[in-house]
Amino acid sequence: MSAALALFASLLWGGSDFLGGSISRRLRPVQVLAVSQLLSALVLLLVLAGTGRVDLVAAHTWLGWSVVAGATWAGAMAALYTALARGTMGVVAPIASCGMLVPVLVAVAGGERPSPLQLVGVVLAVVGVVASAGPDLRPSAGRQGAAIALALVAALLFGIEIHSLAQGSAHSVAGSLLGMRLTSLVLVAVVALGQRRASPAVRRTDVPVLLSLGVLDLAATATYALASTGGLVSVVAVLASLYPAVTLLLARRFHGERLGRVQTAGVGIVLLSAVLCAVG
Repeated sequence: MSAALALFASLLWGGSDFLGGSISRRLRPVQVLAVSQLLSALVLLLVLAGTGRVDLVAAHTWLGWSVVAGATWAGAMAALYTALARGTMGVVAPIASCGMLVPVLVAVAGGERPSPLQLVGVVLAVVGVVASAGPDLRPSAGRQGAAIALALVAALLFGIEIHSLAQGSAHSVAGSLLGMRLTSLVLVAVVALGQRRASPAVRRTDVPVLLSLGVLDLAATATYALASTGGLVSVVAVLASLYPAVTLLLARRFHGERLGRVQTAGVGIVLLSAVLCAVG
């Protein structure tokens, strides 16, 4: 079940990254983040108000982790959306997903012992997401070079974020989601207010896309949080980080981005790694 949840989170994150990268080609990334986070926070508050699942008495066990997760997520998403808007989605997304190495290394160092098949799957996943970037990993200048640099920054921050979220979720999934969402909302709102004069207007037609983006990301985060409580973080983090294959395929379908042979092979390796991790 943990493997299935992690894969589903990957599917949702792939869709949200595609939407975020697409709309960031018109709006500033900080606008996209601010509005989508506000809408998703409202959805989360409505859900939690109806279920009453947040344990404030034990907030000391998850609050710190959720704040770290929210702050690093906000920085990672700003870097990622900027990179997706400037560069090729099929190159940027795989590089950013390599942040999965952070929680994997921390979990293994902490005593987790994946099975041999799962270890092979983890290694293949790393190879697959890098191969998905294809020949564009060659040194380049201009927009594509800047996009790759931003994707590397996003990878590091994402790694810290998903590790922190897993740690907080071990105590309270609902509390960690709420703390993370509110922290990221405050941070991006402050930056968005500072840039509002130089930003294009958010149109009424943008709201459904931003709402969909926020809900997809919220659902993916919640699904990953649940998966991390029931399985090895070293495996769950890898499966949840296979979303570049989804982003890449959507970019090919709707933006006409072409895949080279290396990239196509990379997607295939990613899928194989998911199977090995799940079977293991």
